[in-house]
Amino acid sequence: MSSTAPSPDSVTFCADLVRSHDFPRYAATLFAPAAQRRALLALYAFNVEIVRVRDQVSQPLPGEIRFQWWTDLFSGMVHGSAEGNPVAAELLRAIRDFNLPVEPLSLLVDEHQFDLYNDPMPTLTALEGYLAATSSALFGLAAQILTPPSEVVEHLARHAGLAQGIVQIIANLPRDASRRQLFLPQQVLASHDCQMEDVFAGKETPALRAVLEQLAGEAQRHLTTALSLLTDVPAAVRPAFLPLSQVGADLRRLSQPGRNPFAVQPASRLRTLWTLWRASRSREFTK
Repeated sequence: MSSTAPSPDSVTFCADLVRSHDFPRYAATLFAPAAQRRALLALYAFNVEIVRVRDQVSQPLPGEIRFQWWTDLFSGMVHGSAEGNPVAAELLRAIRDFNLPVEPLSLLVDEHQFDLYNDPMPTLTALEGYLAATSSALFGLAAQILTPPSEVVEHLARHAGLAQGIVQIIANLPRDASRRQLFLPQQVLASHDCQMEDVFAGKETPALRAVLEQLAGEAQRHLTTALSLLTDVPAAVRPAFLPLSQVGADLRRLSQPGRNPFAVQPASRLRTLWTLWRASRSREFTK
């Protein structure tokens, strides 16, 4: 890993990238100490880079090549070119300064290879494994920037990531269905006699509503568990979990009776800021 200090432009680049593509996490960094904010933005910018690969390539192979570059970076095989990538430069700095493990970062990249193909998610267990290695891992790494790792923080991160990931899958259904990609587990679809072709065609059916209700219930269960664990972790680590407040707000919005699951309903940034600010002053995040 290079010890060359990244330029201020790389800091701005990461902040702008997260603000544009993952506003809830960007907003959450505003409540974190300045000493850790730069590393959090680097971690979140890396995640943005990875999750956006599917949107930036027309075939899986170019996506595989991009993922391999990051895998090589974590194995120490990328040298000079990393310094020219502002996200990589900032992430390497965060890894060095906060002793972040590279294994979960590499695994996160590996898991997102699923995104490049249109293979359906087979089971709820498979979905939980995917989310644990992506969303949960991201919460865990952010927490490690703010406080030393512990079993209770790891447990909290797992449930937080599962809640957030399932809610994002429900929210992203219009986009995923339009490109014939299915994160809704086949197992859950079959249990409600919901046909994949109906989902891809954008048909709002009672069977699909039952599928989404079951997944929303799973998300709520994980969210409730995560929020109950907040009081067991140091106050210093709680800014890493502030996005949970937005998860709760999104889950309520997505669970409204009569909502069209194929209608795109982005949350406003002002409302997101308000949600996170209120949460930052709530008993769950301060006591």
